[in-house]
This record gives sequence, structure tokens and C-alpha cells, in this order.
Amino acid sequence: MSAAQLLVVLDGTIVNIALPSAQGALGMSDASRQWAITAYALAFGGLLLVGGRVSGALGHRRAFVVGLVGFAAASALGGAAANPGMLFGARALQGVFAALLAPAGLSLLTLTFTEPRARGRAFGVFAAVGAAGSAVGLVAGGLLTEYASWRWCLYVNVPLALLAVLGAAFVPRDRPAEAHADGPAEAHQKRPAETPATRGARLDVPGALLSAGGFAAVVYAFSEAEPKGWGSARVLALLAVGVALLAAFVAVELRAPRPLLAPRILLHRARAGAFLAVTLLFVAVFGFYLFMSYYTQTVLGYSPVEAGLTLIVNAFAALVGATFVAGKLHGRVRPVALVVPGLLAAAAGMLILTGLTQDSTHVFWLYLVPSLTLTGLGLGCVLPPTASLATAGMRGHDIGAASAAYNASQQLGAALGTALLNTVAASAAAAYADSHRGAAPTASVVHGYTSALAVGSAILLAAAGVAWALLGAGGRRPGREPSAPEHSEETAPLP
Repeated sequence: MSAAQLLVVLDGTIVNIALPSAQGALGMSDASRQWAITAYALAFGGLLLVGGRVSGALGHRRAFVVGLVGFAAASALGGAAANPGMLFGARALQGVFAALLAPAGLSLLTLTFTEPRARGRAFGVFAAVGAAGSAVGLVAGGLLTEYASWRWCLYVNVPLALLAVLGAAFVPRDRPAEAHADGPAEAHQKRPAETPATRGARLDVPGALLSAGGFAAVVYAFSEAEPKGWGSARVLALLAVGVALLAAFVAVELRAPRPLLAPRILLHRARAGAFLAVTLLFVAVFGFYLFMSYYTQTVLGYSPVEAGLTLIVNAFAALVGATFVAGKLHGRVRPVALVVPGLLAAAAGMLILTGLTQDSTHVFWLYLVPSLTLTGLGLGCVLPPTASLATAGMRGHDIGAASAAYNASQQLGAALGTALLNTVAASAAAAYADSHRGAAPTASVVHGYTSALAVGSAILLAAAGVAWALLGAGGRRPGREPSAPEHSEETAPLP
């Protein structure tokens, strides 16, 4: 399951460093090259909720294997691309199968590991791989591009996916969710007998179309905001369309007999806190990774490989935080006792870098190592408890839907963070250059980076406040999962 999670996260970043080489080899234009990144993000983010529903209908283990095989085939197709269109199509296919694979993997993890200590270790390892995956993608992309070929940034997925397929033989079988009730048993007993119309509504086609279109429009708007600006007519139109489609999706889900995303999933206080915390975390952290890559290469003069290897500090700290802190304390402390300190540690890590100037010395040891360590530890402490909270107490289709919503939170946060913080950096750099006419160009660039990181730190502080408010009262006591509201038929009973 963790190998599959690595694939999904890895492919969000591994192609970034390989893109200039792929552009030269395939003759991509500057205007079209972004689709090698955007095609994956749009398909993945847009289809996650659909993937969660399909995973429940097929059975999570079967969906997991289908997702792995499809992802491997799409990766092989992309590696063999003979023209830009073939590469873009393959990247979109990767996103389609990732949208099935991600919720299936998290659902299987929830169903397989139920004993508190084993669950803590499992979610620790799973989250550590997810937290380190983006950094590993940048490192692997640089090494493969420099010493092999950009095509191996896609081919490398094939053996990893096939090994995970073999490992799936050890995963216990699960039944398709149609075979048992959605939601609480009490509510199921009170439902009227199904009719052919109700049975057909299980597919929730309107909800599927509206969610896919809404998420895709919002993610695309975020990706377009970076080069075109937030005031662009296209960006504003895409945001308006996306928000309208998502609002229509909510209206449909409130009335659907078998909704794609049941309202009870989002209305549970602790679960909502987990979704909001991880969304804001990814807004800040993906901007952080972007500026680490830019700063180390454009200001410090690192090669792409050296810049990627610098992030190993962050990946190692995330592994430590997820496995030796969050994994060990799972079930012994409330989730809020991990999530809030984790967010504060990540905020402190970003604040360290706001002290950088053009003339800063000993940057690696005095700034980068402490910052990368604190942000990595923060990631490692936040992801396991939020992933566990997102799926705790779910049954039937709700497990896949909750898993998909958790992954969608990460995708939306990453897309917004990259666009928002890059805009802040560009605006701050331009303002600094205007007010300091004689300053060196790198001075305005560094000022832009530090301004964006200050905003990222503020977002993490806000996330800590949200987590404290929502998880402080609704989080799990030691040894228990988050409790549902008493006497509620809208939330599944919790183990």
C-alpha cells in the first residue's frame, strides 16, 4: 500500500525536473509543456471522488490491483511517447488510475489494520512515504534525467507498480461495498425497500460529472493563475465555473439516495478538522518545496541533482516524525496533540528561512538544515493522525469516499499553494526591485521567496488554530477512534 502511495505522490513532482529534457526531445512549445504536469493533476484531482466510489463498488483490493496495473501501463506509454500529444495523454491516464489507486490504498489500510498499535505503525509508515514522496520525486527526477534519460522518470513506475501488485496477494480480501450497508446499521434498517430507480441511483452520475468538472476547473484555474495572474479573465472564469459546479454538486449530494460523497462524511467535526488541516498544510508545504528548488538552484548555484538531494533532509525528518513520533503515539494521545505541534513545527521551519538575505552565509547549516528538519517533522506528525481520522468509523462506500476526500484535500491544497505563493513571491520581488533601484537582482528574488514563506508560515499557524478548535473537542481519546455525535443516524458507529 505504501509503495502505491509512493507512486501517486512521486509522479506529482518527478516529471518537473525532467520536463526541459522532454520538451527538447519531443519538440514541445513553451505554451504547451505545462500539460505534462497539468494533465496528471486535472485527471487525478477531478476523478478522486469517482475513484473512491468505484473502489467501493469493485472491492478495494480489486480496485487497488486495477489501479496499479493501469498506472504501470500508462507510465510505459508515457515513457515511450513519440510526440507531445502521446505524453500528455499518458499523463492524463496516469491521473485516472491514480484517482482509483489512492482511495483504494487508504481504504485497505483502514480495513486491514484495526488494532491500535498496529494501526499506528501502519499509518506512520504510509504517511511517511507520502510525506517523503514529493522530495524523493525531485531527487529521482534529477538523477534519472542526468544519468539515464527523462523517459526513465516514467519507466521507473513500471517495476514499482508490478512489485506492489505482487504484494497485494498478502492483502486480505474485502467485499464490494454494494454487498453491505452504507452508513450506520440503524439508518440502513429504517430505509425503505430499494426500487430499480433507487438501485440505479447508486451510480450518482450527476454527482460524478459535477464533482469531476468542478474539481478539474478549480485545479486548472490554480495552475493558470501562476503564469497569467489572478486577475486574468480565464482564471476568474474557471474559478467561477468550478465554484458553481461544486455548489451544484453539494445540492445534488444532499438529495441523492446514494450520494458520491455523503454529507455525514464532511459534517463530522473531527473529520472536517482533519480535512482542513491537511489542505492548509499542503498549501504551505508545496510552496515551500517550490522555493527550495528555486532558491538552491538560482541563488546558491546548486545543480538539479544537488538541489534534489538537499531535500533528503526533509524526507528523512518526515520518516522520523511519522514512524517514531506519530506512529508510536497513535492511540495513546489525542490526534490534536500530534497535529497542532506538527503544524507549529512546520511553521517554525518556514519562519527560519524568512531571515535569509542575498548576503547570508553558511546557508546550508544555519538555515536549510534546521528548516528542512522542522518542516519534515511537522509533516510526519500531521499526516498519520489526519489520515486515520479521515477514515475512522466509515463503512461501505463511505470508506472509499472519505479516502478520496482526504486525497482531494491534498491535491487542492498543493495546486492552490503552488499558484498562490508563487504569485506572492513574484509581487514581492517586483515591489522590492522598484523600491531598491540599485540592488542586485538576486536581492529582490530572495526577498520574494522570504515574503512567500512568511505567508506560508502564517497559513500553517492558521491551520494550527483550526485544528485546535475542531480536534480539541472532537478528537480521539487514547485508545479510541473519534466518536460520532451521540444518537446520530448520520454517522457510522466507530470501532
